[in-house]
Amino acid sequence: MKVVCVGGGPAGLYLSILLKRQDPSHDITVHERDPEGSTYGWGVTYWRSLLDKLDAHDPESARAVEEHSVRWSDGVAHVRDLTTRHHGDQGFGIGRHQLLALLAERARSLGVRLEYGSEITAVPAGTDADLVVAADGVHSALRGRHADHFGTAADSGRNHYIWLGTTKVFDAFTFAFVETGHGWIWCYGYGYSGEHGTCVVECAPETFTGLGLDRADEADGLALLEKLFAGVLDGHPLIGRSPADGSARWLTFRTLTNRTWYRDNLVLLGDAAHTTHYSIGAGTTLALEDAIALADALRAPGSLPAALAGYERRRRSELLSVQSAARHSAQWYENLPRYIHLPPHRMFALLGQRHSPLLPYVPPQLYYGLDKACGQLEALRRLKRWLGPRAARALHARSSGVRERSDLGRGAREQPRKTW
Repeated sequence: MKVVCVGGGPAGLYLSILLKRQDPSHDITVHERDPEGSTYGWGVTYWRSLLDKLDAHDPESARAVEEHSVRWSDGVAHVRDLTTRHHGDQGFGIGRHQLLALLAERARSLGVRLEYGSEITAVPAGTDADLVVAADGVHSALRGRHADHFGTAADSGRNHYIWLGTTKVFDAFTFAFVETGHGWIWCYGYGYSGEHGTCVVECAPETFTGLGLDRADEADGLALLEKLFAGVLDGHPLIGRSPADGSARWLTFRTLTNRTWYRDNLVLLGDAAHTTHYSIGAGTTLALEDAIALADALRAPGSLPAALAGYERRRRSELLSVQSAARHSAQWYENLPRYIHLPPHRMFALLGQRHSPLLPYVPPQLYYGLDKACGQLEALRRLKRWLGPRAARALHARSSGVRERSDLGRGAREQPRKTW
């Protein structure tokens, strides 16, 4: 099979690795528009379950990823001058640059051709590729040429955020909530190497404009953020992306969906197919899982259309609970005043429950009490697990105007892990 993959991110590179492992005779080329070694973002997070999946499909790349990752098992929340620390599941962080370098090296070793500085915005006329993979991100040019067919839709979140680096190496997944005269602003901090960490800053629109962040250039904006978060940065600087015009890269998150994920021999992968809010820390994991699912589908007997349809069905099903969790996580932060005035340990506990579809409809203090009781009584804990996914599906069905199918709930699906 001849495969052309457009986009040299985690999804495209890992798919090329898996397909070459399945059949070394596959002719695979990955085209990446940017030069090799240039990438956006700082560190990405993942959990042990992803490592187990990578190890099952390509042990060599799994070992390399784990060896270059840092670990944490605690979460820390700073609210004003109060601090609370919780122990949780072990998490991992790795630099995006490092992850891409490891996957590129592994792909090359298997015979994949990597073409950097090669921008493809349309499937070339007369191409003899059996499969064209659009792994070119949320702004996918290949998908954009057939947006009506794919049924692409994007919803922007309310809050503003910026993705920054820092020389502060966090020893835990760190949350810091700072109250200003214009409302709350907060950051998520985590390490991804022995020298650097990632710091994602978020705030409501009125705080964004009230602090003047909408008008500040990158240097002035970073200086203000360093002052606001001095308590967790310990004197370390924040590092921006330094665009040519000196502007700051503040964004609002775009949740992207598609009605279908393939057209003829063109298939969507990773962020080109779907996005989930960064606050659940699952973007890279989902991209790699897409690659695993597509490679599995292509290995099965049958035609290419059947394989692409099977890939789409599988991933849509697997993403239901994750997308629900991401929506509720984003809404938790958009409604921060509902929770921020609780005692820090209670606020932090509800922060860990932000994926729940029930939380927005139950008074926070009552939910905290019920959740604590669930942790002590097995019957209540089982009821809470049973209610959560069903409430999410019912709300999704109501919002999309379709009747819930009774067979969607058969078998519990794993909820995304807490981000600490």
